[in-house]
Amino acid sequence: MALPSSAERHSLFNGLRFSLRAQLLAWVTATLAAVLCVNLFLGLKQAQETADIVTDNMLLGSARVIAEAVRVDAGGMIAVDIPPAALEIFNTGYGDRVYYRVATPWGNIVAGYDTLAMPDRRGAGQNMRFRDMDIRALAIDHPVVGLGEDGVVEVVVAVTRNGEEALRRRLWLSDFMYQFVLVAVAGLVTLLGLQRGLGPVLRLRDAVLASRRERLEPFDPASVQMELRPLVHALNDYMDRVQKQMAAQRRFVANAAHQLRTPLTLLMTQAAVAARETDPASRTEALQSLTRSTRHASRLAEQLLALTRAEPGSRAPRAERIDMAEAARAVLEAHAEEALRRNIDIGLEVKGPAPVVGDGAMLREMIVNLVDNALRYTPAPGEVTVGVRCEGDEVVLTVEDSGPGIPEGERGQVFERFYRIMGTQAEGSGLGLAIVREVVDGAGGSVMLATAAAGGLSVVVRLPRQ
Repeated sequence: MALPSSAERHSLFNGLRFSLRAQLLAWVTATLAAVLCVNLFLGLKQAQETADIVTDNMLLGSARVIAEAVRVDAGGMIAVDIPPAALEIFNTGYGDRVYYRVATPWGNIVAGYDTLAMPDRRGAGQNMRFRDMDIRALAIDHPVVGLGEDGVVEVVVAVTRNGEEALRRRLWLSDFMYQFVLVAVAGLVTLLGLQRGLGPVLRLRDAVLASRRERLEPFDPASVQMELRPLVHALNDYMDRVQKQMAAQRRFVANAAHQLRTPLTLLMTQAAVAARETDPASRTEALQSLTRSTRHASRLAEQLLALTRAEPGSRAPRAERIDMAEAARAVLEAHAEEALRRNIDIGLEVKGPAPVVGDGAMLREMIVNLVDNALRYTPAPGEVTVGVRCEGDEVVLTVEDSGPGIPEGERGQVFERFYRIMGTQAEGSGLGLAIVREVVDGAGGSVMLATAAAGGLSVVVRLPRQ
């Protein structure tokens, strides 16, 4: 059978890595395997202890049988006849050999192997080496009638560990089989539980992928488990925001098309008029009108593009450190000629540096729109004043004019796209303040409209100071 290729192994690894079912099963299996290893280790120790206890009981019984057989004959000599039962108790079919020793209190060997060492403690089994073999030995002191008050004999019985090792393996293998079956059953139950538990998730996936979901209908949170309901609520909230954004985009496209249609139609009409004119003065006037309309259409396109860039997610976020005072000064210098042409006095009030962090291009575009709006809606002769100052942790930008201002009832609506106050004579697209709102929101600031000291409009922008 051919081994899987490197690409196939990589694909399998990725499938396991990104599969929730595989990850859950892997974690459960790893936990069960760890529990199995710990249980097998503890079971091995318990099997060894059990085998030692069984062997020690056999050694103790054998030693007592031998000790009971010790006697003092008529001549005062100690004698012993080893009962066969004391040795046959170890005949378990594993070829174990039995060694014993019976000694007097003064060290004389009554029977057995004189080289068999005495264990360190009486009545407790001990693992030892004898004739290059592993043995387990146990010793007892047994009083003998006829030897006086302190007349005891020392009885040591030892046996090779073949039977003990066999018992230990049998006990451990039995425990291993029980543990393995338990883990296998637990793994199977876990797999079935995952299959059943992930059913609502899979149905939710199928519902998301269904062809009818293009309407972005909300999902029923009751169709999934309690732990997944926050996810369903988040999906529903996300789809609601997507629907609102899509609706806003559709309105924006419709309004933009409507706004562009008028200046484009006017451009074509003025171009046709200029082409038909034979009088040089009339043709010059028509071309000047065509230039103004072209400039208006160009400004509208620039504002549409700026509004698109200012929307969240339309471009990678930037974190530039800029001085709002310098940015305002540059914008006013660029508009100085237009202000002079309109007979409007523009001024800048700055109180030291005003550093902020954000998208420099969009922040400058915000200032351009505020100044352009102020110049556009301020009648001549008039005043436009731009102020930049720091207040605590904020940079405050104010643009005040001496124009007609905005009624309080409409100040909340002028930030909407393409909204224009009824009766306004100045040319505009209704996008300036909408761009300002998007830029300020993106920079984490706030914008507010108020009445200027000169009676016109005062726009106050607050941005986090850096």
